[in-house]
Amino acid sequence: MAQPQPAVSRRWLARLSLLLAAAAAVLLVVFGDRHSVAMLAIGLASAVVSLAAAFWFLATRGTRRWLALALVFLSPAAAIAAFAVAGLLWVALGSAAVWLLAWLVARAALAPDPADWRMPEYVPATRAERPFLIMNPRSGDGKVGKFGLQAKAEQLGAEVYLMSGPETVDVGEVARAAVARGADLLGVAGGDGTQALVAEVAAQAGLPFLVVTAGTRNHFALDLGLDRDDPAACLDALVDGVDLLVDLGTVGDTTFVNNASFGAYAEVVQSPAYRGDKIGATLQQLPDLIAGTRGAPLDVRAAAVQLAGPQAVLVSNNPYGTGDIAGLSRRARLDGGTLAVVGVSVANARQAAGLIRGSQSGRLSVHLAPQVTVDSTAGQIPVGVDGEAMVLATPVRCEIRPKALRVRVPRNRPGVPAPKARMSWAKLWHLAAPARRPAPAAKELAR
Repeated sequence: MAQPQPAVSRRWLARLSLLLAAAAAVLLVVFGDRHSVAMLAIGLASAVVSLAAAFWFLATRGTRRWLALALVFLSPAAAIAAFAVAGLLWVALGSAAVWLLAWLVARAALAPDPADWRMPEYVPATRAERPFLIMNPRSGDGKVGKFGLQAKAEQLGAEVYLMSGPETVDVGEVARAAVARGADLLGVAGGDGTQALVAEVAAQAGLPFLVVTAGTRNHFALDLGLDRDDPAACLDALVDGVDLLVDLGTVGDTTFVNNASFGAYAEVVQSPAYRGDKIGATLQQLPDLIAGTRGAPLDVRAAAVQLAGPQAVLVSNNPYGTGDIAGLSRRARLDGGTLAVVGVSVANARQAAGLIRGSQSGRLSVHLAPQVTVDSTAGQIPVGVDGEAMVLATPVRCEIRPKALRVRVPRNRPGVPAPKARMSWAKLWHLAAPARRPAPAAKELAR
């Protein structure tokens, strides 16, 4: 993980990365001799073929899908074989290794400053006297039982409501009843969808909210810097905690802590097979969704920006670090007071290759706005809210509620890793340039 560097160190790291990039090119030209252009062409062709094959794997079914998957691996293997036959394998591998080192050094030089991504902590005035926790023993493959979460919470003075029965539980109503009885902290050991429901009650009541990493993916908890491997450590916040003021998102009348998805992903989540086989259901439905033969066309408005007909849209509570359409990466901050809107439009292999390379070129668009409206010609559209399937009437409005929730977290926790720096050779070149001396003051010039 790249760590932020002082200004002088950043400058020298930038210079080193540029030097290494040049060395990778020189290695290829000098030792590749007359074959260097051919080597470069073979490498680029292999990358393009692999990216195109990856797209066709997602966009087709049956025999063509598996042939495309085989091509994903065979293309780079063929390139390596060609280099080996020409006796230039070591040149290609050496140049690639130096280029990778240049990229890693560049990421270190461009790493953001901690002040830009660490959320401020607020020391709570008093310890909660009547904490109330809702625990789902089935969530996360039984983490509540595996880690003894109920027993530890009760030892620390919390009242625990265990969702042990087969019947559906209205966790929002359970939390509101606890507030009416005098609870002064609400918490959840369960999935993100359950956390969002109880977080809304806590926000309305002005109570601190405690998150335990007992879910399957724990996206919200990870972005709070909590320990995924030891859910019981999250309960330390009951006795030695600090508060974070975080934003909440709303889609229609529903609160979300992570994101609301529309289009391709939301259509997949609606599938009855999704719960039992997420990967299988996704692969089965993607071809029709990419081709545009399933799902209602979308029209998205975010501030002054309008997106017409995107295949997939993700509206997230603050931006993910890489413009992530699947909502699988990390958010360094949850208190920026903005929604991030990511739209994807891909119609063919060439566009898919550009998207995978990180080229936006109209295929991937990222925007920030306090409000977002998703409309459609259909009267209702599927929406995935924190991974839960819903159907909402159009137009669907999303809003951000800045610092609406006070989350209590342990003072000692893993924390959030530094966000990955976005690669920009122009910014790197500017950073590597000699520092300009400040212009002399008027008195100095007169003297």
